[in-house]
Amino acid sequence: MSKIKKEYSCALLLANDLIGGKWKLRILWHISHGDNRFSLLTKAIPDISQKVLTTQLKELEQDGIIERTIINDNPPKTIIYDIAEEQSDLIEIVEKLCDYTKEYAKKKSIEVAD
Repeated sequence: MSKIKKEYSCALLLANDLIGGKWKLRILWHISHGDNRFSLLTKAIPDISQKVLTTQLKELEQDGIIERTIINDNPPKTIIYDIAEEQSDLIEIVEKLCDYTKEYAKKKSIEVAD
């Protein structure tokens, strides 16, 4: 279920509810880079459980960040996740955040995998 409330004392609190936590940014990054099916996401993020991935995808969909499309109704279903069209600015921000953290890691001699 979505964590979004009707009122926030700070925009960053809303941002945290939308994309905060351990998994949402990683999920968004992978979806925006082509890992747009459940099976691809589980391979791309092997340390996330299927239950948690399902919950996070549902929250992102409920909040209008991603869209879920059923391509094939016949078993097995093919479901594709895409970044909602109106959220393209968010993906640019995620990309810039990745760039920033890579630079930070480099300056601090922290090893970060791509």
